[in-house]
Amino acid sequence: MKLPISWLKDFIDLGGLSIEDIARKLTLAGLEVDEILYAGLPMPTYKEGEKHEFKTNGIGWDRDKLVVAEIREVKAHPNADKLTLLDLFDGQQEQVVLTGAPNIFHLKGTGRLEKPIKVAYAKEGATIYDGHADGLVLTTLKRAKIRGVDSYSMVCSEKELGITEEHEGIILFDDDAPVGMSLVDYMGDAVLDISILPNMARNANVIGIARELAALTGRELKADNRPQTADRPSSIVNGPSVNDLVEIEITDPELNPRFVVGLIRDVEIKPSPYQIQRRLKLAGVRAINNIVDATNYAMIELGEPLHAFDYDVLVGRVSNPTKKIKIITRAAQDGEELVTLDGVKRKLTSTNVLVCDEKGSLSLAGVMGGSESEVYDASKEVLDATGIEVKPGEMTQGKITARSKSTVNVLLEGAAWNFINIRRTAKQHNLPSEASFRFSRGVHPALADQGVSLGLNYMAAWANGKVAPGLVDMYPLKPKDSVVEVTPKDVKRLLGIDLTLEEISALLTRLEFKCQITNNQLLITAPPHRMDIDEGVVGLADVLEEVARSYGFDNIPTTTMSDSLPPQKGNPIHEWEERLRDLLVSIGMQEVVTYRMTSPERESRVVSHDEYVRIANPIAPERSVLRQSLLASVLEVAEKNAKAESIAMFEVGSVFEPLKNNLPNEPRRLAIVMTGKRIASAWDVKDAPAFDFYDMKGRIELLLAGLRYTDILYAEAESSYALHPGKSAQVKVNGQVVGVFGELHPLAKEKYEFGDAPVIAAEFDLEKLRGLNPSFGIKPVSEFPPMYEDIAIIVDESVAASAVEALIRQTGGKTVTDVRLFDVYRDEKIGAGKKSLAYSLTYQAEKTLTDAEAAAIRNKIVKRLEHTIGAKLRS
Repeated sequence: MKLPISWLKDFIDLGGLSIEDIARKLTLAGLEVDEILYAGLPMPTYKEGEKHEFKTNGIGWDRDKLVVAEIREVKAHPNADKLTLLDLFDGQQEQVVLTGAPNIFHLKGTGRLEKPIKVAYAKEGATIYDGHADGLVLTTLKRAKIRGVDSYSMVCSEKELGITEEHEGIILFDDDAPVGMSLVDYMGDAVLDISILPNMARNANVIGIARELAALTGRELKADNRPQTADRPSSIVNGPSVNDLVEIEITDPELNPRFVVGLIRDVEIKPSPYQIQRRLKLAGVRAINNIVDATNYAMIELGEPLHAFDYDVLVGRVSNPTKKIKIITRAAQDGEELVTLDGVKRKLTSTNVLVCDEKGSLSLAGVMGGSESEVYDASKEVLDATGIEVKPGEMTQGKITARSKSTVNVLLEGAAWNFINIRRTAKQHNLPSEASFRFSRGVHPALADQGVSLGLNYMAAWANGKVAPGLVDMYPLKPKDSVVEVTPKDVKRLLGIDLTLEEISALLTRLEFKCQITNNQLLITAPPHRMDIDEGVVGLADVLEEVARSYGFDNIPTTTMSDSLPPQKGNPIHEWEERLRDLLVSIGMQEVVTYRMTSPERESRVVSHDEYVRIANPIAPERSVLRQSLLASVLEVAEKNAKAESIAMFEVGSVFEPLKNNLPNEPRRLAIVMTGKRIASAWDVKDAPAFDFYDMKGRIELLLAGLRYTDILYAEAESSYALHPGKSAQVKVNGQVVGVFGELHPLAKEKYEFGDAPVIAAEFDLEKLRGLNPSFGIKPVSEFPPMYEDIAIIVDESVAASAVEALIRQTGGKTVTDVRLFDVYRDEKIGAGKKSLAYSLTYQAEKTLTDAEAAAIRNKIVKRLEHTIGAKLRS
C-alpha cells in the first residue's frame, strides 16, 4: 500500500516526527515500509558512512525556485506553431514562459483570461526531472533561446515534479491555490510504500495506519476529521428516501453478510479537485472523474471498497417504472456471462457471486463492476477493449457505451463479502484490483454503511449532488464480537514485562479495544473493524500481540524463560526417519521435498486412484488434491532435472488416503528415483554405463543393512505397479512386503520428458518397515577357518533363485553361513527352458572341517535340490 504523508496528517499530528521516524515505528510494529518516495518534501541527508535504514527515492523541491503561479494569457509563439508564450505571474513579478503543453493550447490567442489558471512554476536554476527523457533524469533549468525566444523557466508536468510518469500536459491547480506560495508548502509530500501482510489487512487504509501510529506514539487520532453523515448540511439532502426507491435481497448471507446502498442525485461529472487527484495518484490509483474518484478516495481512506452504479440505467431495466429497483446478490450460474468494466466478456461459474437486478447481472461481487451500469462521462472519448478510439454514444466491440448522456444520479454500494470466495474469484478471472485486494483479506461488515456515507459526502462536495435521505441496509449475518480475558500474570508470562491492568487497558484503548476492569482481570472486546481477534487461548495470544506492538517490541527487555521446560521426550518415529535419511545420503542419494498437493491427472502417469482428498480452496488447478503417491511427486522433480548427467534422489513424506466422513490416513512413504550415468564424465571415463536395476538393488541392500534388517528376500513384483515386469522386484523383510523397485515401465516413462537412460524407481511403506524387529545381536568371530566351495546346478527357468537359496540354507543348517549367487547361465547345451545357477557357499563350524565333512554337506544339499525342485549338478 502506498500512503502519502499529507493524507496521514489529516488524522494524526506528526509534528516532531521525521519521515524516517514514522517508517521506523511502523516497521517495528509489523507494518514494514519497503520504500520511501519523496515528492517535494526535503530528502534526508546522510553523513559519510552512515547507514540508510530505508530504500529512498524521489526529489526534494527547492523552496524558492518552485512556486504556485497563475497564467493570465496564452499567446502565440512568433516562430513555432506548436509552442505558446504564457503571460505568467509568480507572486512577485510578471514572467514570459515558453511551453508546448497541449492541455492549454486551445487558449492560444483568446486574449486575457477571465479566470487565471493556477500552475506549478519552476524558476531559472530549479532542479527537476526531465519530462522528455526516459526514466527519471534530473536536470537544472538554464537560460537558452528556443526558436528565437529566451527560455529560462517553465510550467511543470507531474513527471517533472516526480509525482507520476505523466508528462503530456502541465499540472492545473484548483482555483484556490495561493499564488507565490512555495510548492513544497502547498503540496510537498512523501509516500510510504508499506507491505500489508494478511494479518494486517485491517490497516490497508489511511485511518488504519493513522490508528496504529497514534497508538505507537501516544498521540490522538483525529478521526473527527472524516466527514460524518450527521454533518451533511441540509442543502445537500433532499428528495424521497432511498428506502422508497430500492430494496435488497441477499440469497446467501454466508457469501454476503451485509449490503448497503445510498443514492445521490443531480451530480455533475467533472475532474476531481487537483489535490484529491494528486493523493490518489501518489497512492497508486488512477484519477478518472469526481464520482469514481470519490469511491476510490473513500476506500483508501476508510478501507471499505465501494461501487457506483448509474441509477437511471437501473431504473431503465425495471419493467414497471413505479416499482422499486430490486438489488439481488446471488451465486452465478455456470456459463453465465458478464462484461466487466475492463471491456472483457467473462464466463462465470457457480463459485462466483454476482450483484444483480431482476433483469440480470450488474457486477462481479467484490472484484469488478459491469460495464452496462457504470458511471458514464459522455464528454470523454473512450477506448474500447480493442484500443480503438470511440466517440460518446457509439457502440464498441468490448463494452457498452451507447449512452449519449452522462450519469446524473448515482446509486452507491458498500458491502461485505466472504473473503475466501473473493480470493478464489479474483484468481479465477485474473482480476487483481484494489477492491479484491481488500475483500480477499477480510473487510469487517461494520464498515459498509460508514463507507457509503463517506463516499456520498465526497460526491456531494466534489460533484454538487443532492444526497437522498437514509440508506438501504440489509445485514442478515452480524459477526460476533470477540471477548477476551487478560490478567497481568498473562502479560508477564508470555511477554516478560510487568504491566498493571490500567496500563494494559491504556495500550489497548489506543487501538480502540473496549476494556473493562473486573475481578483483577481485564475484559477486552475487539473493535468493530477487527476480524482477526479470536477467543479463548488463541484470542489471548491475539490480544497480547497487540499489547506487545503498542508497547513496542524494541522496548521489551531480554529475559530468561520463567516457565519450567516441559519434560524432554524423544520422538522415536522422527529419530528413525532421520536415521533413514542419513543412511540414504551416505550412499550418495540427495533428498528432495515436494508439494503434497497435486492433481489426479499428474498422478495418473504412474498410478490412478478413484478418490482423493480434495482441497476446498486450491491455489491452482494442478494443486487441487492431496497426493496418494509419493513416487509420482519425486518423478516430477526428476523430470524437471532430467538434463542433469546423473540423478539419485529420494523423499520421505506422507501420502493421503481418503476416509469417508473423516480425516484422511497419512501413512509415511519413501520414494527413490535414479536415472542417468552411473559414473560422472571425466577424461579417463568413456561411455559410462547408465543406472540399472542392480544399482538400485545394491543401494536398497545397503539401506536395509544399515537399518539392521537381515531376513531380506527379493521376489517378483505384482503387475499393478508402473514398473517393467521383467526388471522389477518386491522387497520382503521378515516375510512382509515392505516395498517395490525396478525400472519404470516404458509406457509410463513416455508420459514424462526423460532421456534415453532407464529410470529406476523404488517406493517403500515406512509404516511396515519401521514396525519390523531389527537384528542387533552380536555374532562372535569363529576361531576356526571357513571353507569355501562353488556349486552350479541346472534348474527349470521357472525356478526362482531365491527358492534355491532357501533350500540350500535350510539343508545345510548352521554350518552353511553364507550363500551367494554369482552367475546365471543359459544355453542350448544345458537344454531348452533351463538355466544354470552358480552359488558360492561358505561352510563354518565349531571345529576345523575336513574335506570329507564338506563333501557330505554338499552331497546332502545336492540331493535335496534334486528331490525338491528337480535340480541337476553341472559337471
